[in-house]
Amino acid sequence: MPDYRRAYVPGGTYFFTVVTYRRLRIFSDPRVQSLLGSVIRECQRDWPFTINAMVLLPDHLHTLWSLPPGDENYSARWSRIKLKFTKEWLASGGRDSAVSPGKKRERRRGVWQRRFWEHAVEDVEDFDSHFDYIHYNPVKHRYVTSPADWPGSSFHRWVKACVYEPGWGRSDDRILQAQLKSLEDKTGEPT
Repeated sequence: MPDYRRAYVPGGTYFFTVVTYRRLRIFSDPRVQSLLGSVIRECQRDWPFTINAMVLLPDHLHTLWSLPPGDENYSARWSRIKLKFTKEWLASGGRDSAVSPGKKRERRRGVWQRRFWEHAVEDVEDFDSHFDYIHYNPVKHRYVTSPADWPGSSFHRWVKACVYEPGWGRSDDRILQAQLKSLEDKTGEPT
């Protein structure tokens, strides 16, 4: 049995990958994107955290959060987000995938993968690498040729704030591709 250990750093910054059950492409629907956004904002109101970067793809999301000083409880936040989203998604007519009898006994639904990937950000270089990885992800998956073309991303916020140039991360940027591939290889982060 695997031994899952999480890194808990009070007031830390974390990179997350959260995936739908069996890679169900539920986030292709703008209504579902809006529902997830509402659920995340509601969680933020009750348990504050800062979203530094986020990208929502059809079957998964990547995000970079900073927690308040002294707070390390990102697991409870993700549990709440996933549970509330699942309830509201199913209540609105959304469908889940069939799950095994064992998963049914655990009261699991076929909307989210059980776990999520987390990485405690170590320093500014680590932050910058994950920040770029998040924004480049739609290009990596070949949904678009530039992050500017993907609407479900915080990239647009950071262009307005002059952190990125509008043309950053085009699919023909070989140097950036190599840097992000190196990050992926080094950390073993899921796509």
